[in-house]
Amino acid sequence: MQTAKGIELRGKPVAGGKFPLICTPLVGHTREQILSEVGVVLLKKPDVLEWRVDYFEGITSTSDVISVASAIKALAGSVPLLFTRRSIREGGQKIALSEEQVIALYQAVCQSRQIDLIDFEMSNDPAHIVQVREAAKTNDIKLILSFHNFAFTPNPETLSQRFLQAEQLGADVAKVAVMPRNLEDVLTLLTATLSASQKQRIPLISMSMGPYGALTRLFGWTFGSALTFAVGASSSAPGQVPIEDLNTVLAILQKSIEGTK
Repeated sequence: MQTAKGIELRGKPVAGGKFPLICTPLVGHTREQILSEVGVVLLKKPDVLEWRVDYFEGITSTSDVISVASAIKALAGSVPLLFTRRSIREGGQKIALSEEQVIALYQAVCQSRQIDLIDFEMSNDPAHIVQVREAAKTNDIKLILSFHNFAFTPNPETLSQRFLQAEQLGADVAKVAVMPRNLEDVLTLLTATLSASQKQRIPLISMSMGPYGALTRLFGWTFGSALTFAVGASSSAPGQVPIEDLNTVLAILQKSIEGTK
């Protein structure tokens, strides 16, 4: 059934080509909390770790950020690390950095090569997107360009444009996350994902958030989403389900789908 594109790192599919990948967030405020989270989460065998650095109280110190990233990588071994600063306007935490300082942090973290993927929002300044893209490309790090709407689900045309925009801006992966107000909105997101996955050359990540959106985290992969987020220790967005529950549902769905072939 799988026709969508999987995520690769350095020419090899992540987790041996598993589809979808399961990513768990790290949202600790201190180095100790973050590394404790890593220990808890790794026992649950995620395919990718996401460090939400906007939760980290030491974010103003580039050396501290790189040190923690290095410590996460040392513990994670072969599990890839996604580095994300989520802005307030797209659901992130308030931080004491200007946008120019965020770009400098991103560049330094890319240069450290202690991460494997990096997330940056398409709503950012176009010049900043270029800077982050070049830092990622130079250091062989995959760039996820993302769009989040925590208020509602845009129309299908807008969603399709966001997926396409990410590819046009040079992303390695396009990500769209929106808030549904009803089940029709969930169908809108899934339909847009399926259409984009059939047309675009890069892998896609998509999800609806909140209670209705939990459905997309469970079976969005059947519409082309290459990665889904699950709770390992703590949630980073509304609607994330525990990784144990997600694995159970994925196993059931995949077995059923394979049985129809």
